[in-house]
Amino acid sequence: MDHRTATPTTVTATEVVLPGKVEPEGLEVRTHELPAPDKGQVVLRMEATGVSFAEQQMRRGKYFDQPPFPFVPGYDLVGTVVGTGPGADPELVGRRFAAVTKTGAWASHLVVDAADLMPVPDGIDPAAAETVIVNGVTAWQMLHRTAKVRAGGTIVVLGANGGVGSTLVQLARHAGITVIGTASPRHHEALRELGVSPVDYRDPDMYARIRELAPDGVDAVFDHIGGPAIEDSWQLLRRGGTLVSYGTAASKDEEGNSQAPVLKLFARLGAWNAMPNGKGAHFYNLWAGKRRCQTSWQRRMTEDFTQVLRLVADGSLTPQIAATFPLADTVAALRLAESRTVAGKVVIVPGK
Repeated sequence: MDHRTATPTTVTATEVVLPGKVEPEGLEVRTHELPAPDKGQVVLRMEATGVSFAEQQMRRGKYFDQPPFPFVPGYDLVGTVVGTGPGADPELVGRRFAAVTKTGAWASHLVVDAADLMPVPDGIDPAAAETVIVNGVTAWQMLHRTAKVRAGGTIVVLGANGGVGSTLVQLARHAGITVIGTASPRHHEALRELGVSPVDYRDPDMYARIRELAPDGVDAVFDHIGGPAIEDSWQLLRRGGTLVSYGTAASKDEEGNSQAPVLKLFARLGAWNAMPNGKGAHFYNLWAGKRRCQTSWQRRMTEDFTQVLRLVADGSLTPQIAATFPLADTVAALRLAESRTVAGKVVIVPGK
């Protein structure tokens, strides 16, 4: 039998487990023997994963549709195939791929469906590729598929120093779009170097400052905050403009039903879309369409991720890596990501 067609039973996976609603120090490290991959599955050896806003919400029990505790967080990863199950191509072994998992990626090894793999060229650093999987595809799809902003347009990016925001800023500038970005003052100089007009997100008159920069309105606003202030984002749009909402960060510390802020937001966006003012409001969901047709969803994901990686490869897009931590220091990685002091994404690697 070809030794590449099955995973050795001696593979021991190290996982970081979220046992319940805990502070970052409550994360637990566990090891167990990895089960053999089933039909059409492969085993990935993790080379890079990371901390996204989703995990920050999950530890509070606030992420929409998260699994019951305990579970292994980790929204996406880059890894090398080290074993295949029945029906999976053994030629995949030794090749590097990215995958979007929603959970499970904070692990040294994990089993994923071969159909979910997206190729990562050898010349791209795993940590760099990890930074632009969900963040890159989200930014690309919001800009080019949802808002469809053209060269010469003007957009507002709230949280322009964040994982998605920093990627969105670069994609927009590469496409010839003017960008106004909100961030704390410590990040303003870096944003100016990218050609962005920065605004202090803590300024109580933040929206007035934005209107001063774009008195005729903007073509799109990308808002991950939600909450009452989304009304102000809507008011920034010119006729024909688009509001793209992609999160509810404003409610991250609120107690209660995790679905309530999202459902409230959906209702507001729907009401705005019914108004005859020529403006549009959308809630971006990376997973939209997967249940209806997983094949076309995955094809679109792979196409857009490939576009983003091409920009990384030619230097048009610089992945914003805030810091890198070994898997054993995931507590510190999560703490830093939640500190709101960094630009870009906190990345987790296997370590020694």
